[in-house]
Amino acid sequence: MALVTFSNPEYRDKTVYAVAGSHTQTLLKLARENKIPINFECEDGECGTCLVKVSSVDKKLERMGGTLTEKEKAVLRQCGKMGKEELEQVIVDDLPPPWRLACQMIVRDEDILVEY
Repeated sequence: MALVTFSNPEYRDKTVYAVAGSHTQTLLKLARENKIPINFECEDGECGTCLVKVSSVDKKLERMGGTLTEKEKAVLRQCGKMGKEELEQVIVDDLPPPWRLACQMIVRDEDILVEY
């Protein structure tokens, strides 16, 4: 099980358990189940409303890489959160980008901090 801590300056931090590896548990789904007020609109990776910053809770461990969907790549570029070179490096080196769309990111077996 992974521990996911949701953090926002306007709300108290909340840590919840996530079933890692289910391949269906997105950050947005986890947030909604736990009444965490992440903004969202389309839930399909097209609008960018659910943009979040994800980092490792344990600074000694590197985050696991995760596949970005084509929609997510496009939205992250449009929002100015990732340039073409950075996006290519993330893909080639299988690195986890700090910015993700909550509706697209599948929870992995790692403890993370999600800033929204």
